[in-house]
Amino acid sequence: MPILEGVPESYADPDEVPRPMTFIGFSGVTNGMESTFHQHRKAQLLFAMRGAVTCEASQGLWIVPPQCGIWIPGGTPHNVNAVGTFEGYMAYAEPDVVPLPSRTCCAVSISPLLRELLIRCAALPLLYPLGGAESHLVTVVLDELAAAPVESLHLPMPADARVRKIAAMLMADPSDRATLQDWAGRVAVNERTLGRILLRETGMSFGRWRQQLHIVLALKWLSQGMSVQSVAADLGYQSSGSFVTMFKKALGKSPGRYFLDHKGSR
Repeated sequence: MPILEGVPESYADPDEVPRPMTFIGFSGVTNGMESTFHQHRKAQLLFAMRGAVTCEASQGLWIVPPQCGIWIPGGTPHNVNAVGTFEGYMAYAEPDVVPLPSRTCCAVSISPLLRELLIRCAALPLLYPLGGAESHLVTVVLDELAAAPVESLHLPMPADARVRKIAAMLMADPSDRATLQDWAGRVAVNERTLGRILLRETGMSFGRWRQQLHIVLALKWLSQGMSVQSVAADLGYQSSGSFVTMFKKALGKSPGRYFLDHKGSR
């Protein structure tokens, strides 16, 4: 069954299509769509042209803003959700033909060339001829995918139940400014122990992990049309200026410049 609504009626299980790569376009408008956890034998690239799509796997949570994609290796359990208007493409590849950008899930920047190739390949017949021009297009897609830069759009999720509880509460209320000491008291764990667990399981300090949560949520909300002022307030910043400073420090660009550059790559 299709993962996202708006998938063409000609959709077939990509794992069963005897081709090196299979391409599918999708679009839709939803008040909230979420797939159940599932996995594919083939590797998957999920590319968002419009709207923001999020993907969760055991390693964490990824946000896919417009003009970015998420790489999901074959055999990786994951779910996908989207809100509002979305449009994009999915590409599935046999494991033995893919020059992996990563052996784990990762967000990647989609170049203008790769974007146009995905659009073109989605129009190919499901069983396109092997050895001809169509196969050459697929080869170029693989080359572009191998060269795609990895983006910092990942929120690593802890496995420890106590820290997972903190993560869930912060995701529900990201404006909560409680310190690590405060959280340690809430979940009845020594502060130093809690910090060590978080660092071991996410590779980040508590402050750095919370900042990454804010980046991921900010990208999602800004992609949905929220203003910088509203996003800053919902994340608990005292001013939009302090939020912009954090965003620029993390991603090297202001929110306005980040989305302008991504729109410019269309």
